Amino acid sequence: MKQDMIIILDLGSTKNTVIARQIRDMGVYSEIHPHDITLEELKSLENVKGIVLNGGENRIVDGAAVEIDPSLYDCGYPVIAIDHPTAKCEKTFSDLPDTDALREFVFDTCHAEANWNMKNFIEDQVELIRKQVGDKKVLLALSGGVDSSVVAAMLIKAIGQQLVCVHVNHGLMRKNESESVVQVFKDQLHANLIYVDATERFLGKLEGVADPEKKRKIIGGEFIRVFEEEARKLEGIDFLGQGTIYPDIIESGTKTAKMVKSHHNVGGLPEDLNFELVEPLKQLFKDEVRACGLELGLPSSMVYRQPFPGPGLGVRCLGAITRDRLEAVRESDAILREEFEKAGLDKKVWQYFTVSPDFKSVGVKNNARCFDYMVIIRAINTVDAMSASIERVDWDVLQRITERILAEVGNVCRVCYDMSPKPPATIEFE
Repeated sequence: MKQDMIIILDLGSTKNTVIARQIRDMGVYSEIHPHDITLEELKSLENVKGIVLNGGENRIVDGAAVEIDPSLYDCGYPVIAIDHPTAKCEKTFSDLPDTDALREFVFDTCHAEANWNMKNFIEDQVELIRKQVGDKKVLLALSGGVDSSVVAAMLIKAIGQQLVCVHVNHGLMRKNESESVVQVFKDQLHANLIYVDATERFLGKLEGVADPEKKRKIIGGEFIRVFEEEARKLEGIDFLGQGTIYPDIIESGTKTAKMVKSHHNVGGLPEDLNFELVEPLKQLFKDEVRACGLELGLPSSMVYRQPFPGPGLGVRCLGAITRDRLEAVRESDAILREEFEKAGLDKKVWQYFTVSPDFKSVGVKNNARCFDYMVIIRAINTVDAMSASIERVDWDVLQRITERILAEVGNVCRVCYDMSPKPPATIEFE
């Protein structure tokens, strides 16, 4: 079923996503488009029921106020304006309309139907994927993260064995994560999965490298090389699947908003691989991606996986990576996650993990002096990751975690709790 749609035209507002989310929460699909969309482009969109002109502080571009194509006012769609004075609309609001006013426009004026839900979305995307791909093959880098996992599940539903997944284990994954990817996608979903254990290759390249940015570049660059090598072994691959989601596109900047960050997923692949992109999640916000994953049957543990940096534990094993410290981070992190789940904190705390600094401290084990590593626990809450507060973990929970780490992780003699908010600290240490 094709979903009815309300279009938001960006005339310089910083709150386009707020309105889009409000409308989607009503069960009606909404998309953000640039102010200079043409009548032909608008008419090519399916099931448009109404238009919101959303002005704001970025409306002045190169000394002039941005405006829409005048023909859009007469195209037959109901139009309202927010912070964008005009006499050609159904109604003009000086600020964001409340939910009742927006609901009245969406349902009473536009007569939109509340048919935006994950079941309908998945049916639409499966149909579009099959139409785009035909009988060809799609290659997907399957990290095990939320976005790539949901894309994989969607593509498996749509084209089955025509999807080729490549999972690269760079040796910097959390405990049992690669095993979980193989178990879910190969054993349960019967995916066409290529598993590459590149642990020795990555750790060899990282040996003695202490600078965080150099580590990130080595890990990212080596991943591209491994993925490229696997891609060149395959024949008949015409498409590349990517976990692009809606915030990636929005944050890449519009004609009236500055870029927050460049949008890329498997960035830097050689042009001669010549893939056409398949991006079935590019219309979804993060929470919608999770809902989509659950609807597709992925386990909750995978759908609600903790945010994890691309370089993995490589930036949580601080300084030059050593295998014993890497193992200390991996094992202590697993203990932290187990205990947070038991205490019900896994659903309450936005992100939590352990790191290990690149120095040792004096301790006492078995009535003898030892010289072992330190583990630092970090647990933070945030809405947008731009700022973060520290979770006040119950003392008994912290003590239980500490006791387990000291007892079960052989080369650790000290456990600390990071009390630093963001700012001035960042979420990750490197």
